[in-house]
Amino acid sequence: MAGHPWVFGNELGDSEGTAEPGDIVELYSSGGSFVGKGYYNPASQIRIRLLSRRKDEIIDDNFFYKRISQAWEYRKQIGYVENCRLIFGEGDMLPALIIDKFNDYFVIQTLALGMEKWKGAIVSALQKIFKPKGIYERNDVSVRTLEGMEQIKGFLSEPFDTNIIINENGLKFHVDIENGQKTGYFLDQQDNRRAIQHIVKGADVLEAFCYTGTFSLHAAQYGAKSVLGLDISDTAVATARRNAELNNYSDICKFEAVNAFDFLKQSVKDGKRYDVVMLDPPAFTKSRENIQKAVTGYKEINLRGMKLTKPGGFLVTASCTNLVPPDMFLKTIADAAKDAHRTLRQVCWQTQSSDHPILWNVPTTQYLKFLIVQVL
Repeated sequence: MAGHPWVFGNELGDSEGTAEPGDIVELYSSGGSFVGKGYYNPASQIRIRLLSRRKDEIIDDNFFYKRISQAWEYRKQIGYVENCRLIFGEGDMLPALIIDKFNDYFVIQTLALGMEKWKGAIVSALQKIFKPKGIYERNDVSVRTLEGMEQIKGFLSEPFDTNIIINENGLKFHVDIENGQKTGYFLDQQDNRRAIQHIVKGADVLEAFCYTGTFSLHAAQYGAKSVLGLDISDTAVATARRNAELNNYSDICKFEAVNAFDFLKQSVKDGKRYDVVMLDPPAFTKSRENIQKAVTGYKEINLRGMKLTKPGGFLVTASCTNLVPPDMFLKTIADAAKDAHRTLRQVCWQTQSSDHPILWNVPTTQYLKFLIVQVL
């Protein structure tokens, strides 16, 4: 059914009875018609997150088992079996729940108090459906403090080695479930990493904000002549080098722990040029107050990226900042091209992989912007 599952405190009127933080409550319109049921937290700006629009649907352990089973059926239908985002919060009608599947290992984030209360039911459902080798929680995220919860991480199953290896598009990657970014790996770009296969053949490639080198390794696999990956994190760069070694591409892929902004700026001054430049930075803002600052950041790196691209070469650029919508991102790229005195020809315009489903009635479920352009 249409409608956003979030209900803010200022949208609520009268209430009947009492509810403890995290309890399931029913929501009615001012006219008295049933709207839905969901979990409640008076400490959060999002006062209620709706789980069901059906009055006869009972929210119990079996409810979570059914929702997770349905999400798994969808992933299997669209071909995401080995590694996938099994639960993408609102996109799977389970607000504030993230579950990533890395082969036989699962990583969970319960980002709201109401979902935290059902963590036991969620773990039980995973064990029934998958019989996994391990389940780990990565609830070391600041958003939990807005819900009045502590930040924690640890095993939700018998302990296991949290350094695992996954397969993606014919490559192998080290994943650090315990200490890696987010849940240890960025699954949302797995389709987009395949999209570079034709443009990198025989190319000298630069990847800024490379993290553990996933795009770089794909470029090598697809026939790049040389790849230079940059990331500010020594740990990420060390893992990127291990990934290159794991796939026998250490001769093609080189990685440096540097500030990518500074490197791009200096490289433009030095007159360097690459056949392909790839930019996949982390989110530049999580608050509306800093949107303009984020846009300035995107314009700056893309302007420099274009200047570093040989005429006829390709720029691969992405934004995972939820608060920068697609039209704003494209306008920023267009503004950068104007300032760089370059003409762009669009090759590919995509969003996150479809194991991160987008609901049209929930705009926040579409967050990733991914663009490939030829720079003329």
